[in-house]
Amino acid sequence: MYDGRKGSSSPFEQTVYLLAEAGRAVDRLLAERLEHRGLTPAHQALLSTLATLGPHGRRDLVERLAMPGVDAHRALDDLLSRGLLQSMVVHIGGRQELLAITDPGRATLDLLHTDASAAQDGLLAALTRGQRVELNSLLRRVCAAAARGAGGLGEAAGAGSRTPASGTRSA
Repeated sequence: MYDGRKGSSSPFEQTVYLLAEAGRAVDRLLAERLEHRGLTPAHQALLSTLATLGPHGRRDLVERLAMPGVDAHRALDDLLSRGLLQSMVVHIGGRQELLAITDPGRATLDLLHTDASAAQDGLLAALTRGQRVELNSLLRRVCAAAARGAGGLGEAAGAGSRTPASGTRSA
């Protein structure tokens, strides 16, 4: 396995590949915990978005999450039937369904956060508290760079490469 002190001869042990592998493992762990509660990642995304951003129109919510409409509507209907969301019809610029998270929905989301913490503790058991703090800090920086688009094709070739927009050489 990869030894960060010595480097590796395998190109698949570059940090970018290890991040992807770790991400897939985390997705599996969280999906198992969601399934145990009878939920899916779509349920969690909808609950999280409504808890963070407040009430939203159904169409706007589905577009914001960029998930397939059928999956989103199925998950929304399921959350409504469980009483984890509430629906109100408003007449602003036409008829629109407004969705909001309920107190039981917030309680469910709290349980999901507890599940995520337990999965994190299991996954990071080999790290000290200090290493966990450092890893979290580093990952926040990596995520911020990814959100800015760092590492895209425009930056892949390095200095002296052609820029896609102008076709000119960069300095």
